[in-house]
Amino acid sequence: MNEQVKKAILDKIRSYDTILVFRHKRMDGDCVGASMGLRDILRATWPEKRVWVIDSQRSEYLAFADDADPEVPDGMYARALGIVVDTANSDRISNEKYALCRELVKIDHHIPVENYGTLNWVEEDRSSACEMIAGFYASFSDTLRITRKAATFIYMGMVTDSGRFRFEGVTGETLRLAGLMLDQGVETEKLYAHLYLQDFDMLSFKAYVYEHMQRTENGVVYLYIDREMQRRFGLTFESASSAISYLESIRDCLCWLAFIEPAEGDPAIRVRVRSRFVATNGISQRFHGGGHALASGATVYSREEAMLLVDAADALLREYKQTHEGWM
Repeated sequence: MNEQVKKAILDKIRSYDTILVFRHKRMDGDCVGASMGLRDILRATWPEKRVWVIDSQRSEYLAFADDADPEVPDGMYARALGIVVDTANSDRISNEKYALCRELVKIDHHIPVENYGTLNWVEEDRSSACEMIAGFYASFSDTLRITRKAATFIYMGMVTDSGRFRFEGVTGETLRLAGLMLDQGVETEKLYAHLYLQDFDMLSFKAYVYEHMQRTENGVVYLYIDREMQRRFGLTFESASSAISYLESIRDCLCWLAFIEPAEGDPAIRVRVRSRFVATNGISQRFHGGGHALASGATVYSREEAMLLVDAADALLREYKQTHEGWM
């Protein structure tokens, strides 16, 4: 079935002279890599087509890689095929003008939420949307052309969304497709330097996290990053969100949470929810969110609601540890 959908997407791409690529709000390495990588594959294959990534948002963390295109006139949307990558539901698409496109293609690896596309290619077992783009290229390599730049974008998304190929969902096929990208000449040392080197202020923030994180009785580790903390360390939303990765390596702690307080006037406190062995996306769904089984997001609207989420996660871990053996 997926091969049929991929062939239908390729045929649809062939039939359009203008293709606009979209992605989700609060961008990450996967949506940037998938959108830019797909764009550059299509540009290399059909230089005569107009292919753009349209997104007014920018990421400080990914500024080295992201070169989205300028906005285009509204009239161009009506003649265009829109391709949305790495976005489960239409509310999360960063450019609301996607709806002006003549037709839409959805390419996503999240749990199906909304089939907003004319064609919907969803594989929730894939580790990243970039893995799907790599697979799309591999399926039609007799037609499609790839450049080192496109391969670098795609490999970046595969690396970041899979936690450097550590997370559940990584398969032999994931690594084979990553190898196919590396074969195009990806400069991994340079890429990893951009992705993982940290400046002094961020290391100071990391030390602060380890001093102020909290742990529940059953092993939920959590951190509340308020506006004062963000001002103190000069944090953007992205850099504050990165604190979730600092909490992942604590023995016996199977769930870790980061609450990021919004700017003044915004009531929505964003929550990063991560876990090991036990699925926590059900809790995220109860708190205005969702996502993958072990990596999801939620939204709460007060400190009191934040603690209700912590309590729910703690109860889930208590039940899991009582009913499962051999998890560590």
